[in-house]
Amino acid sequence: MKLYSYFRSSASYRVRIALNLKGLPYELIPVHLLKNGGEQFSDTYRTLSPDAVVPTLLENAGGPALLQSLAIIEYLEETYPEPALLPRNAVDRAWLRSIALLIACDIHPLNNLRVLRYLTNELGVSEEDKNRWYRHWCEQGLASVETLLAHDSRVGRYCYGDAPSLADCLLIPQIANAERLKCDLSGMPTILRINAACLELASFIHASPASQPDAE
Repeated sequence: MKLYSYFRSSASYRVRIALNLKGLPYELIPVHLLKNGGEQFSDTYRTLSPDAVVPTLLENAGGPALLQSLAIIEYLEETYPEPALLPRNAVDRAWLRSIALLIACDIHPLNNLRVLRYLTNELGVSEEDKNRWYRHWCEQGLASVETLLAHDSRVGRYCYGDAPSLADCLLIPQIANAERLKCDLSGMPTILRINAACLELASFIHASPASQPDAE
């Protein structure tokens, strides 16, 4: 497998965690989102990802490119079902997906690089106000995740019981970004506890931005 990734991309981070949890070996191919105007915009990379985003996964040379982190993780779950990242119970699967989608669809799109660049380059938003924008939407979204997790009996050491799941693959990268941008997470003890538990695992440690070959 080949994974096109950027060390600081939370979407790439999600897939790296899932691959590691599944024990699947892969070759990491860095795509720098800032250098040379953004390597994701090169003609070569756009043949794989027309939308010029990471990650992209190629399971076989010459095979189809798999795009979008959640679609990639669901593909891995269907193709390599053990260890499972989703439970058998349909209601619980839907609940875990709701947490993952809250992060991927409600928090992340408002704070990804393309949006932040547009705020500063096209709308003239100051660096301070851009960071305020980031923190507002990230804190609001993670507060919702905290509420979902704080009093649910399905939550254990991790988001679902005592083994990492799809939701953990999404949550830990979002917390990493939140901490990097100095979001206030002081009122979110459940997600901070889960984050600490996940970061004790090799699968998460080796997927972290600091552990990547393109880390800066």
